[in-house]
Amino acid sequence: MPNSNNTDSLQEINASWVPFIDLSECDGNAFGILGMVTRALRDEGATKEYRDQFHAEATSGDYDHLVQTAMRYCEVE
Repeated sequence: MPNSNNTDSLQEINASWVPFIDLSECDGNAFGILGMVTRALRDEGATKEYRDQFHAEATSGDYDHLVQTAMRYCEVE
């Protein structure tokens, strides 16, 4: 029987394409980081479901968790 948990069916982080972001452009602003990563993912062709997965994960903790999540989804300078 398949697992009914929706997060199990979401895309895994795809190592073959990882967008690049420069966090210094955000000046440490959490909303700026969220927007920058979301735009980078969209520009690289990530599905809305994948971008929503990032957003849910990134906003489920504190600022450090947000930055760590951004670093898992993007190549960060």
